[in-house]
Amino acid sequence: MERNLWNFPTAEELAAALRAGDVTSAELTDEAISRIERHDKAINAICVRDFDRARAAAHAADQARARGEDRPLLGIPVTVKESYDIAGLPTTWGIPQHRNHLPAEDAVQVSRLRAAGAVILGKTNVPLGLQDVQSFNEIYGTTNNPWDHGRTSGGSSGGSAAALASGFGALSIGSDIAGSLRTPAHFCGVYAHKPTLGLAATRGMVPPTAPAFPVDPDLAVVGPMARTARDLTLLLDVMAGPDPLTLGVAYDVTLPPARHERLGDFRVLVLDEHPLIPTGSAVRAGVHRVADALADAGARVERHTPLLPDLTEAALLYTQLLGSAARFPVEVYEQLRTRAAGLSADDQSLDAVRLRGVVFSHRDWIEANNGRELHRHGWRRLFAEFDAVVCPVTPTPAFPHDHNPDPMARRLDIDGVAHPYFDQLVWAGVATMPGLPATAVPAGRSPEGLPVGVQLIGPMFEDRTPLRLAELLEERIGGFQAPM
Repeated sequence: MERNLWNFPTAEELAAALRAGDVTSAELTDEAISRIERHDKAINAICVRDFDRARAAAHAADQARARGEDRPLLGIPVTVKESYDIAGLPTTWGIPQHRNHLPAEDAVQVSRLRAAGAVILGKTNVPLGLQDVQSFNEIYGTTNNPWDHGRTSGGSSGGSAAALASGFGALSIGSDIAGSLRTPAHFCGVYAHKPTLGLAATRGMVPPTAPAFPVDPDLAVVGPMARTARDLTLLLDVMAGPDPLTLGVAYDVTLPPARHERLGDFRVLVLDEHPLIPTGSAVRAGVHRVADALADAGARVERHTPLLPDLTEAALLYTQLLGSAARFPVEVYEQLRTRAAGLSADDQSLDAVRLRGVVFSHRDWIEANNGRELHRHGWRRLFAEFDAVVCPVTPTPAFPHDHNPDPMARRLDIDGVAHPYFDQLVWAGVATMPGLPATAVPAGRSPEGLPVGVQLIGPMFEDRTPLRLAELLEERIGGFQAPM
């Protein structure tokens, strides 16, 4: 195996080398562990190490291959977001009082990784309760961006994105309700895919002490992260499918093929402006770079259409539903209900809308959900005319660490102007609220040298369309680059 494959190999490259007998899983795993031990002190991506079991799994993978076995991820080192249950390892979600919580069984996606032959190196860092655009907590500390240690790697799958950008394993799995896969990928220069809502089972990706039941959470999904678009597809094929506990049997999902195989055949809507928050110049340039590449390849590129569902209404619905999905202890909930009752009726800020959503009645939620169904219908009409939508993930590249204990007091600097911190989530909500698949892809670097990504949103349950578009764009404009 060539030495340049040791630092930042793709899963596809590793699988080929393993099948050819050019390297063993034991060698790959030892090299990955060595790299983590050398470099992770500065990054702090791997918050829970599981090296002994990883070496044992690698040895077992080599034995299996010697017997003639072959599985999609057999012998490939990977990482897992801390929020997934792994038997024998802590699942804390960064919450100090749960630092010693040890689940008894693996999350369904961890089981699928193992069944596919993956070697799990350990768990990656997250924010407190997974509720931040940064990844820091009292238990494990702060994860730094590999491109600039003074900046965030994103959240809540920030540890996974930083691990991939640092060469700590070829793949990782994360989750996304407010851009938690896409934002860290954008900040760290890697790839991530938010699957269609309900495509991949989520059991065992639950807060500590919560029962790991096969429920379908609203808005939230689990999904793959990687250093190439093709690797995303490889991992999604392992993850996709409903929970076997729901059906009583294992179930294979067959997704429709991508709508097109040539870049020039795609019909793409490009968005770079949101009515509720400006787009920073560096991100706007990334969107334009992708749009120009599409146009140069002969794709049909439009920037306006009356078919686009209203983005302001969509953001308000998303913010309400996101608030209603949050869970708090009774005493905290009562405090929030008091605060919501004290809001002025004139206060229609996103922070106020989110707070009201936290204390939604069931009737309120039904009304919001009806609004969501109208938007889903609008997206179906749009995707009859377009194949994908290109838009920002967030308005800015990775921002400096901001650990103000009051998140509502934080501000996001967009080209020198301060904006409410959580307003940056509106771009993530474009895909999340209706449950659409979205692939985050690198799109260049900012003038300061920071990664900039965009998201490619596709039709519901047509995940292979934005994934294929991501592959074709990678060939056209390049993809992951190692931090400099």
